[in-house]
Amino acid sequence: MRIILYTGKGGVGKTSVAAATAVRCAELGYRTIVLSTDAAHSLADSFDLPIGKEPVELAPKLWGQEIDVLYQMDKYWGKVQAYFRSILQWRGVDELIADEVSVLPGMEELAALLQIVYLAESGKYDVIIVDCAPTGETLKLLSLPEVARWYLTHIFPMERMAMRLASPFMRSLTDIPMPDDQVFATIKELIQQLDRMHKLLSDTQTSSVRIVLNPEKMVIKESQRTFTYINLYGFACDLIVSNRVLPDSITDEYFTALKQAQARYGQMIVESFAPVPIFKAPLLEQEVVGLKMLQRVARILYAETDPTRVFYQGSPQEIVKNDKGYLLKLNLPFASKADVQLTRAGDELAISVGNFRRNTILPRALATLEVQKAKMDEGKLVVSFV
Repeated sequence: MRIILYTGKGGVGKTSVAAATAVRCAELGYRTIVLSTDAAHSLADSFDLPIGKEPVELAPKLWGQEIDVLYQMDKYWGKVQAYFRSILQWRGVDELIADEVSVLPGMEELAALLQIVYLAESGKYDVIIVDCAPTGETLKLLSLPEVARWYLTHIFPMERMAMRLASPFMRSLTDIPMPDDQVFATIKELIQQLDRMHKLLSDTQTSSVRIVLNPEKMVIKESQRTFTYINLYGFACDLIVSNRVLPDSITDEYFTALKQAQARYGQMIVESFAPVPIFKAPLLEQEVVGLKMLQRVARILYAETDPTRVFYQGSPQEIVKNDKGYLLKLNLPFASKADVQLTRAGDELAISVGNFRRNTILPRALATLEVQKAKMDEGKLVVSFV
């Protein structure tokens, strides 16, 4: 089984690329489902077919689903949210506001992503294509199970026992709402589900994250940040899709400046994401809507290549903590042993090694530290932060 998540900034054509990939996988004979975890669904618009909250057959061996976020939220967070809401109302918070703020940030996206676990364990599909919400923050939320697992093992049993002992006494003194066993059971089940999801998505042989972008400066910068966190949290990024590239067949002088800009940013994409492969899709003369157009995009992107293959294995960059601070390790297998040059602006780090240039976005843990030194070590650039 393969799970492929497409992420990227809103408006880059991420849904079209995800849908086209699903169409190609189904054509190759894989039982394929493509689902959208974005609250503002556009998957149905891309196929120009009705798609609901349950899997709908779109073509032979191809199903689509647009996750019902409200249903998923109620399923995984409903009882806990009800308790939080009662606490806020007890404190005098307006009922409508209490209902809104009792949802933790990112909880809607996580609840939607939990559907992946259900689909994977159902055994009905060979390939699961996920059109993620347009934000890299989703990927950071996937690191929650590591913290949650520790909480469940060390703190959760003590809290539950303490609440059982304290509840009768507290109720005799105050009317503050007290959590019951159902609240704790819901939290435990949610943590276990998140843990299963994390294990599934961090299995680099099963799951891959693919970034869709356009050759534009703002889009590339956000994609760099997403790429950094993909690697930081141990997920595999095996492909970059540069979408809506102006084709050479466009010779009108009106587009000259834009084509020149795209050429510059195309080089920037290579410098930012190498050695991960970069596939290109041109700006087409008509909107990518319907099965025929999706098939066309799939042919352009993948040709005769199987979209389910793992296009790149390994981590292009990793961060390791040592006794002085952190080490940022970047794979630069083709770099020479010439002097390393670093240029830094805030959380951006530009690296030059001989003729090789690499741009990367630093995570928060490193953005506030100073660079001490940099060196080449067995095909890797090692940058020390203190």
